[in-house]
Amino acid sequence: MAQAISVRLDNEALQALGQLEATGMTRSEAIRSALVETASRRQDKQALAAEVAALEADEDDRAEMLAVADLMESLRAAG
Repeated sequence: MAQAISVRLDNEALQALGQLEATGMTRSEAIRSALVETASRRQDKQALAAEVAALEADEDDRAEMLAVADLMESLRAAG
């Protein structure tokens, strides 16, 4: 269900809104799109941060990473 809200936009937000409207979006479409995209990007960043933390905590993965790095270094030095 759609719900109307009211916001106060500063100059930066007004300029960004104008850029979105210039693409042919209505004001409402631009605001909805910006909200959804921003929330999605934040969720993606949080998921990536959680994956990085899990990999950093995985001792087996870290040992394998070091072994691969050592192998690559030995191949570089030999070549």
